[in-house]
Amino acid sequence: MPANVKKDDGENGRMCIVTRASGDPDMLIRFVAGPDGSIVPDLKRQLPGRGCWVKAERALVDKAVAKKAFARALKADVKASAELGAEVDRLLVVQLAGMMNLARKAGQFVTGSMNVDKAVRAGAALFVFHAGDAAADGIRKIDQARRAYMFAADEEAEIPSMRFLTAAEMEGLLGQNAFIHAAALAGQAGEGVVKRAIMLEKYRGDGSVRAQGDARQPKQ
Repeated sequence: MPANVKKDDGENGRMCIVTRASGDPDMLIRFVAGPDGSIVPDLKRQLPGRGCWVKAERALVDKAVAKKAFARALKADVKASAELGAEVDRLLVVQLAGMMNLARKAGQFVTGSMNVDKAVRAGAALFVFHAGDAAADGIRKIDQARRAYMFAADEEAEIPSMRFLTAAEMEGLLGQNAFIHAAALAGQAGEGVVKRAIMLEKYRGDGSVRAQGDARQPKQ
């Protein structure tokens, strides 16, 4: 059991309370009861008290709310807001944006179409991001670079690509670091961006990541 998982989560601490299946802890979301009896998402797995887990899918979080699964799992009179699924989505977006800022400071996150194109063609990009309202032509040019790299390097999978927030929405989260096109590069912070992007995509289940297979791994 990971050190940051509370022992009082029980023997089945990493079992989804909806599907009753165990899974990769990186693809599960922990929830705890707040002081007022409300259900609180614990994305960092640091909040005290008994916790329960739901697979990182919006539909399953909504189902847990509708079926009152949190009260049964925590064996307490707790209440989950009907907006819990939306709140988790918001927190996942904020978490991803924060990791993007950290990766940028570490030199593992580049922005701008020219920088992204260069990183893709050099095989340095692990994951590509576009603003939700990015121009189709700009996306098309970077997509061409992704395909060209895959062909030239004989890679089995394209570099994953994701439509993120609109430029205006990102400005509210990232301030002057908002972007139209960006790429995460190899390194602990860059890989943290990739990990959180994949979790957000799986949570939304909207197929926003366009690639063949999973995210590329950095070359050793």
